Amino acid sequence: MYRKIISVFCLLACSLFANAQELNCKVKVMHEKIQNTDPQVFTTMERAITEFMNTRKWTSDDYQVTERIDVNILINLTDKTSDDIYSATINIQSTRPVYNTNYNTSMVNYMDRDLVFRFEQYSNLQFDDNRVSAADPLSSNLTAVLAYYAYIVLGLDYDSFSPNGGNIYFKKAQNIVNNAPESGKNISGWKAFEDKKNRYWLVDQLLSPRFATFRTYWYSMHREGLDNMFTKPADARKKILAGIPVLSQLNKDNPSAMLLQFFFTAKSTELASAVAQLPREERGTYVTMLSAMDVPNSSKYNNLK
Repeated sequence: MYRKIISVFCLLACSLFANAQELNCKVKVMHEKIQNTDPQVFTTMERAITEFMNTRKWTSDDYQVTERIDVNILINLTDKTSDDIYSATINIQSTRPVYNTNYNTSMVNYMDRDLVFRFEQYSNLQFDDNRVSAADPLSSNLTAVLAYYAYIVLGLDYDSFSPNGGNIYFKKAQNIVNNAPESGKNISGWKAFEDKKNRYWLVDQLLSPRFATFRTYWYSMHREGLDNMFTKPADARKKILAGIPVLSQLNKDNPSAMLLQFFFTAKSTELASAVAQLPREERGTYVTMLSAMDVPNSSKYNNLK
């Protein structure tokens, strides 16, 4: 598999470990806003979600313990009804080690504000990629959202090691969208008509030919850029910077596309760092393009002038 870009020493070390699942996921449930509920419920919720993410087999590849993808999930519960239905936001973060360094690059750093689900303390989390429980869509919604982001994380990770290597996982995420719980009972985030920046549009754009240049750059930024930063820093930086005009054109063709905003929440610091290493007189064009594409982080880029 393409993630196995590791030294001979590490290969020998990894052989000492049994095969592991793909994700090393840590889960935190924030529940300060929820009153009159046994705190043990939230401990159980954390444990159940952690086990769901870390014990489910998401791919057909064999992973070693040291190859697992680091993921952090923060669920902030904002409301609860009498029948154990919770409203929440969910923040997903994942990282990838950069070859020949001790540095981990941010791959996903995204907050989804459309999470409503039912959780009963002693129930098991169940999920089927191709079917959602019609009897209890609110219970299914939690595992559908978790599985969706697991496949997004995997797809982006595989894409960073091989051109379009994540296709199978993006298609799995899209399949979840197509089979997601129906709208109603406050379930949202799955339908194209609900919003221009939700789960539907993220995976739609990842798979759309209109955004093919994004995925080409995603691979180049990681495999030809970041992974070569130790051995060929000048060439690696050129690869990273070369993608900024590509993204700028993509943004002009697809104004306010969700995929680009999703990208910048994870990568703005690295892009600013690459520009900062240029002589000051060479930064202007990059700063202008980045500021126009990534308005929330414009001050970060403008400070480089």
